[in-house]
Amino acid sequence: MGREIEEMAAELKHEVVVTIDNEDDWNTNLDKLKTADVAVEFSMPGTAENNIRRCFSSGIPVVSGTTGWTSSIENIRQECLAGGNAFFYASNFSPGMNMMFELNRKLASLMSNYPHYRILIEEIHHAGKKDAPSGTAISLASDIMQLHPVKSKWVNKPSAGPEELEIISIRRNQEPGTHFVKYDSDVDSLEIKHKAHSRKGFAMGALLAAEWLIGKKGCFSMRDMLYDGK
Repeated sequence: MGREIEEMAAELKHEVVVTIDNEDDWNTNLDKLKTADVAVEFSMPGTAENNIRRCFSSGIPVVSGTTGWTSSIENIRQECLAGGNAFFYASNFSPGMNMMFELNRKLASLMSNYPHYRILIEEIHHAGKKDAPSGTAISLASDIMQLHPVKSKWVNKPSAGPEELEIISIRRNQEPGTHFVKYDSDVDSLEIKHKAHSRKGFAMGALLAAEWLIGKKGCFSMRDMLYDGK
């Protein structure tokens, strides 16, 4: 994702003032970081929090798309607000995927009256993806659980428990990302699907978020940007 964002930034005539990949980069490039208008953070679950805090310390707004660490994201949001910083987080920056989030919420609301349907989320990603399930799949599941009368927790395995929402994770080759939400019964099936053809859509969404975030204070999501002024 870092390479995709750097290439897309060049296409959009943005200047990348610094790229930080490791601890040595932090030590030698902090002055360059302080000249940036915004930081775009795609790293690893174990380093995301510290990366974001370092940007906050330098007064740099942060757009983050790292997944697998969000059990502690509320701490970052509180620190952002307390310090007067700006933080934009999305588990998926694809505009199309964010339309699917909207469809998923609407469908979950409609299907809440039909609890006999089995619900399944399936996500397919490249073999090198470290976290499972994907952050996008967890976001889909969380929205369903808020609206469905039976589902109270997700599990990353097949399950027959009526309160459990199944998320099946598949890792293969260089798949950029595909997500299905399926409702299945004895008489029919219904599903919605989003398939990314490349990582370019994620990079474009992250850069649009970076442009939008400049000059703002607070914590934001894709919904804030997509529905800004609407």
